[in-house]
Amino acid sequence: MLQKISLFVVFACCCLLPLSSPGQADAAYGKTIRKHRKHYKKEFLKDTRAPLNRKGVKKLRFYAPDTTYRVKASFKRTPDAASFEMPTYSGIKKPYVQFGTATFELKDTTLQLAVYQSLRLLRMPQYRDYLFIPFKDATNGVETYGGGRYMDITKSDVQDGQLVIDFNKAYNPWCAYSDGYNCPIPPLDNHLPVLIEAGELDYLKKTR
Repeated sequence: MLQKISLFVVFACCCLLPLSSPGQADAAYGKTIRKHRKHYKKEFLKDTRAPLNRKGVKKLRFYAPDTTYRVKASFKRTPDAASFEMPTYSGIKKPYVQFGTATFELKDTTLQLAVYQSLRLLRMPQYRDYLFIPFKDATNGVETYGGGRYMDITKSDVQDGQLVIDFNKAYNPWCAYSDGYNCPIPPLDNHLPVLIEAGELDYLKKTR
């Protein structure tokens, strides 16, 4: 069961800000990310299934906004992709299909992420454009949740074979806060061999 399935989560990643130069975020972009995170926290309080109450939400921590981790990727659709069962940390499996792959440069390294589509959500009109990017990176188990993090985009975010990936919007699965949730395990193809020092930190850990 994917968490935080709401119109906010689905469309929050559609911000069409121009890409900034590497480094800490400028004031306008920083304000946008802080607004995004404010709404993200509110989603916990709206969902009765959520693992955090108001007190718990106050303990959520994030890296400072950093435009280094907002990257432009080339996107290639995966033709005739076969559906598969993505394992979750609870032991059950969820049906997905690979929608495409995004290739980008980060810190002088060429990286690639597979972008997936939930076959369950595909049957729901309001979420049929929803796409999912689960990933792991070298911060897992140190500064971020050991089980990896997620990002959400929509089909409309892909324009002319290009896609903006913003790791500042990476968030933890609900399994980071409590047991009993069906959180997809990021496939091996989405294990990044670099530090992604952006997005949500491990629960209860402080920013630097």
